[in-house]
Amino acid sequence: MKVGIIGLGHRLSHVLRDMNKADPDFSITGYVDPAPAGLPNLHQFGIEPGQSYENLDAMLSAGGFDLLMVGTPNFMHLEHIRAGLQAGYTVFTEKPVVINQEQSLQLAKLVKEYGENKIIVGLVLRYSPLYQDLIIAKEQGTLGEITSIEATEHIPPHHGAFFMRDWRRMEKYAGPYILEKCCHDIDLYQGLVGERPVRVASFGGRKSFTPEHAPTGAVTVDSEMYHTKPSGWNSTDAVFDSDADIIDYQNAIIEYQGGATLSFHANLNVPDEFRRFCVIGTDGMAEGDFVRNFFKVHDARTTNCLTDKQYEGTAYDGHYGSDELMAQEVVNHMLHGTPLKVSVVDALEAGLTAIMIDQARKNKTVIDMTECWAEFDKALGR
Repeated sequence: MKVGIIGLGHRLSHVLRDMNKADPDFSITGYVDPAPAGLPNLHQFGIEPGQSYENLDAMLSAGGFDLLMVGTPNFMHLEHIRAGLQAGYTVFTEKPVVINQEQSLQLAKLVKEYGENKIIVGLVLRYSPLYQDLIIAKEQGTLGEITSIEATEHIPPHHGAFFMRDWRRMEKYAGPYILEKCCHDIDLYQGLVGERPVRVASFGGRKSFTPEHAPTGAVTVDSEMYHTKPSGWNSTDAVFDSDADIIDYQNAIIEYQGGATLSFHANLNVPDEFRRFCVIGTDGMAEGDFVRNFFKVHDARTTNCLTDKQYEGTAYDGHYGSDELMAQEVVNHMLHGTPLKVSVVDALEAGLTAIMIDQARKNKTVIDMTECWAEFDKALGR
């Protein structure tokens, strides 16, 4: 399989590395990026990017590839996805697909015009073994009807510092933090419940990464721990006094169409990180942690533990091993037409949920999403 790349950053370079492992005939025909931060990662694994193109139009005109891979900053995704579709290509885009409601509706119209199968989205956690075991527990009826979910995405201080230094620190480039980083989690539990949200509310702000909380003494803002995760385009060395406008902690409450609820907590400054969930149903309970690598299921009638499982991998080992699994499935999809575990419509629905969650935070209100879904379905032609 041959790919062309627009936006060769650190993240996309890791996806490309795993796709190279999944397909012995994988190759890169060219890329467009004036400062490709991820290029060294490709040389390390023996991938030669070939020709660099001045702009996307030139690469699309040259052709010679099967899949256009979009790894540009989020606010550019819509433009680059549209160009790829119009040129007749299937497009892989990193998450989140777009950054606001207007772009979501525009992309929904493109989905209507070109079809869902023409856009692949890198919501990699759908492929994780832990999530697949959670889905199996639901499908086997172990949990019964889902009533409530408690979930978190907590990242350690060095990762939080990355967000304050990277282009993702600005909503105009990345969208709200809960969209850029937590769309994975919102998608997972939306996929588990199998329903759209009807109401959302949220609270949060920024307290940890502020000048008054900058560390002093042995650990300072210049300490290595705050600069270990590399950044690329439009980055800054500032951590606690950067020009970031994202928040660093947030709680959200979601009510789904069937009455199930989700309480979600995100925080960028958690020294002993975890990314866990507790799904409670009428007949059982499932809990797990992507960082601490466990999954348990208990029966509601007997309280017996039905499943107690441990996994390998870490948060910084290819998304808990999910990167390799996603890469293999994307290759299989492109070469053999096998179905994927997540669609662009799933991604847009999770994205709209995150966008409305942050709007509820900013407006200090509960948002009814009925009108939002009506506009979305109209754009999809449903």
